[in-house]
Amino acid sequence: MAAQIEFKKVSKIYVRGGEKLIVLDAMDFSVASGEFIALMGPSGSGKSTILNLAGGLDVPDQGEVHVAGTRVDALRGSALAAWRSRHVGFVFQSFNLVPVLTALENVMLPLNLQPLSKAQRRQQAEYALEIVGLQDRMHHRPRQLSGGQEQRVAIARALATDPDILLADEPTGDLDRASADAVMELMRRLNEEMKKTILMVTHDLAAAGKAGKTMRLDKGVLVEALREAAVR
Repeated sequence: MAAQIEFKKVSKIYVRGGEKLIVLDAMDFSVASGEFIALMGPSGSGKSTILNLAGGLDVPDQGEVHVAGTRVDALRGSALAAWRSRHVGFVFQSFNLVPVLTALENVMLPLNLQPLSKAQRRQQAEYALEIVGLQDRMHHRPRQLSGGQEQRVAIARALATDPDILLADEPTGDLDRASADAVMELMRRLNEEMKKTILMVTHDLAAAGKAGKTMRLDKGVLVEALREAAVR
């Protein structure tokens, strides 16, 4: 199966207080089309850096990052923004919803970057909210929603442009267990039924259990595959 995400000898180094911190060390890493991979490991091991590189939010110091058939680290400016809008949806721990906008308006935001009419943007946003089961909450603002509902709105926003890939950074980190389980069941369905490729960072073993594969990072190196899920 073709790789949707491929890192070729990728290194990322930060300098703090005059000291070099090697976050990723000549990493080779790939995610096949349609895979759902959970990345686990201690804080500072490089998990979120991998997501940022895959989404074009950061660039490697060495190596190449290929995503959805494009060398992402070579893109800049409007070309990068256009690529990201077509191919990648982000889901964050803190939801990042605009509090003064309704759920529908929040989901419509990324569609403003696409050549669509207002009616088309609304139609796609409504469909995304329907996918996550919140069509009856589309006119509610974030403060009128539960944490689990806010995260589902955030997932709908990530889905609105129909991206190939979802990048999720601790999507259950701010949720209670019941809400976290509901969100992860939704992520599992998006992977299995809509064939979305998902790369997720998590510290939550129960969340990782919904992924098809769990991998572990330690000191910037991919050191082990914890398990391959046969049944979820």
